[in-house]
Amino acid sequence: MPRMVLALTSASIMETAIHSSSRVSDAPVTLPDDERPRERLARHGAGALSNRELIALLLGTGSARASAFDTAARLLDGGIRGLAQRSLGDLETEHGLGRAKATRLLAALELGTRLASEGRTPQPLLRTPADTARHLLPRYSAGAVETFGILALDVRHRVKREAVISVGCLTSSLVHPREVFQEAVVARAAALVLFHNHPSGDPEPSAEDVSLTRRLVSAGTLMGIEVLDHLVLGAGRYVSFKERGLIG
Repeated sequence: MPRMVLALTSASIMETAIHSSSRVSDAPVTLPDDERPRERLARHGAGALSNRELIALLLGTGSARASAFDTAARLLDGGIRGLAQRSLGDLETEHGLGRAKATRLLAALELGTRLASEGRTPQPLLRTPADTARHLLPRYSAGAVETFGILALDVRHRVKREAVISVGCLTSSLVHPREVFQEAVVARAAALVLFHNHPSGDPEPSAEDVSLTRRLVSAGTLMGIEVLDHLVLGAGRYVSFKERGLIG
């Protein structure tokens, strides 16, 4: 065989080997069957799984470039709270997700939030702002957008109805007394607690928050439905207008 042909043949073999090696190293690593999240959950229960394993289990499958386990690790870079704050549009652009997996993931996170917010009784008794905060923080503090709502209470301050009035930037034009007190009348409420979250995590009330609260307190006086408090929810923290002396 001529030397030039031999050299070309050797070079081709080397190039093929390099590309083959690159493909192997880039391929997602698969776990042994008995170490996969599904099998570990079956043997030890869901509580034994890490956050990464739980997310991987929800995703089900990975992609040609990354396993479900690798994708889960990337999604958890900002922690569970950071993941819960991401929108559907943001998540579905992640490589290896798409709309089906993104919606499944958000649905599971929402179920966890609702479970955390459920009391042992169907009508939680809210005696203090701290009681109200414990009821609301797990459900609303991690929201990616501002959510304004009410708790309609009976005469013993038990929750009769929980309703979201507005989602988006909180302004007096978006939160009208008509919608707020319509919910209260439907629930036959004796009193109301207002609440909304600050996506920034800082619960310090803004001037707009104070102005809107005063407007709703005045409307409640006319309606005969007392506004007991307004809680602003942040990252594991809250500010109570009642505790600040801004109401009653």
